[in-house]
Amino acid sequence: MAPPSTTSAPSKKGIFAASIIGTSIEWYDYYIFGTAAALVFGSLFYPGFSSVAGTLAAFGTFAVGFIARPLGAAVIGHFGDRVGRKSMLVLTLLMTGGSTFLIGVLPTYAAIGVGAPLLLVALRLIQGFGVGGEWGGAILIATEHASPRRRAVYGSFAQFGVPVGVLTSNLAFLAVSGMSNEDFMSYGWRIPFLISVVLVIVGFLVRSRLQDAPEFQQVKQDKEVSKVPVAELFRSQPRNLLLASLASIAPPAVGYTVIVYMLTYGTKVVGFDRTTLLTLILASTLVWIATIVVSALAADRFGSKKVYALGALTAVIWPIPMFALVNTGNTGLALLAFAVAAIVQGVMAGAQGGLFTEIFDVRFRYSGISIAYQVGGMIGGAVTPIVATALFGTYGSSTPIAVYVMALSLISFVTVLGLRGGSAPAATEHANGPAGTAPAAAPTAAARPAS
Repeated sequence: MAPPSTTSAPSKKGIFAASIIGTSIEWYDYYIFGTAAALVFGSLFYPGFSSVAGTLAAFGTFAVGFIARPLGAAVIGHFGDRVGRKSMLVLTLLMTGGSTFLIGVLPTYAAIGVGAPLLLVALRLIQGFGVGGEWGGAILIATEHASPRRRAVYGSFAQFGVPVGVLTSNLAFLAVSGMSNEDFMSYGWRIPFLISVVLVIVGFLVRSRLQDAPEFQQVKQDKEVSKVPVAELFRSQPRNLLLASLASIAPPAVGYTVIVYMLTYGTKVVGFDRTTLLTLILASTLVWIATIVVSALAADRFGSKKVYALGALTAVIWPIPMFALVNTGNTGLALLAFAVAAIVQGVMAGAQGGLFTEIFDVRFRYSGISIAYQVGGMIGGAVTPIVATALFGTYGSSTPIAVYVMALSLISFVTVLGLRGGSAPAATEHANGPAGTAPAAAPTAAARPAS
C-alpha cells in the first residue's frame, strides 16, 4: 500500500490556530444571537406579545437554529467524509458568518411587519445549518493530525472556541451595554453582529491554508471513501451513535442555562443589572478555558470516557446549588455559581473531542461526531431556555428548572458509560503506531465498526 501523497504537514501552531479561530468566530456568531434573543429580540421582532410570550418567541427563534444543526451535521458530514475536512470548514465559516452579518442589518417588526421575524428565522436556520458541520470538522482537522496519546489535547483546540466565543460575544455586548436603552434598542444591538465580518475574513485566511490529515488522505487514495457515509454509519455503529448523541446533552444543557436563560432570569427575576450579569458570565469563561486544558491532559492520561463521565456526574450535582447561589442576589456568590458551572462544562469539553474521534471509524467519522454532537445540542441547548422559561412561569421557582437540567445531565452520565472506546490511550497507540499511519495489527475497538 503506497503512502498517501501529502505536502508538508501543518505545524501544531497552525492546527491550533485553524481550530480555535474558526470555532471561536462561529460560536461568537451563535452566542451573540442567544444574547440578543434574551435581551432585545422579543420586543423588536415580536412586539405584539406579552413580556413572557415575547421572550418565549425569541428563545423559539434561537431554538430554530438547533433544529437545523443535525441536518447540517448530516449534509456537511456527508461531504466531509467524501470530499475532505478542509473544504467543509471553509464552507461552514462562510455560512454562519454571512448570516450573522445579515442579521445585523435586518429590519425590525416596526419597519416591515411580519417579514422581520420570518427573515430572522430564515437566517437563523442558515446559521444553524453551518454550525451543524463546524464542530465535527474542527475537531477532526486537529485530532486526525495527532497521535493517540495526544488526541484529547488536540481535540481541545476546537473546544476552546466555545468559551472564547462566549467571551468575545459578551465583550461585544458589554461594549455597547453602556448606551442608553433607547440607543441600544435602536442600533447598539446590531454592532456585535456587524463586526463579525472582520472575524470571518481572518478565519477564512487561516483555514484556507489547511490540509487534510494523512489518515483521511489514505482512505481517499485507497478509494475506500464511503458512498453514503450516513447510511454506513447507521448500519455499522448505531449503538455508539445513539449513546454519543445522548452523552452530548449535558454540556449544552448546563451551558445554555447559564449563557442564555440566566440573562433573562438574572435580570428580570433576581434583579441583577444587565452589565453585571454579562461581566460575571464573561469572567467564568476564563475558568472554563483553564478547565478544558486540565481536562484534556487528564483525558489523554486516564482515558477520555472516564474524564467525560466525571464531568457529566458534576453536571448532575451542580444545578440546585447554582440557582441557590444566584437567587441570593449577591454578586460574589453568583460568580461562584457560574465559575463552578464553567468547570462542569470544561471537564466534559476537554475530553469530548478525543472521545468522539476514538469511537467512530474514519470512513464516516465526520458524519458520526457531527450528528452526535448536534443531536445532543438540540436536546440540551435548544429546548432548555424554553422549558426553563415555561417552568418558572408555571411554578414561580427555580427548583423545577434545576431538576430538569439535572435529569438531562443524568442521561448523559449513564449513556457515556456505555460507549465503546475512549479508554486510556497507551494501548491504542501501541496497536496503531504513530498518528497518520496504518494500523500494524487489527483495528482497535475504537476504530472498528461496532453495532
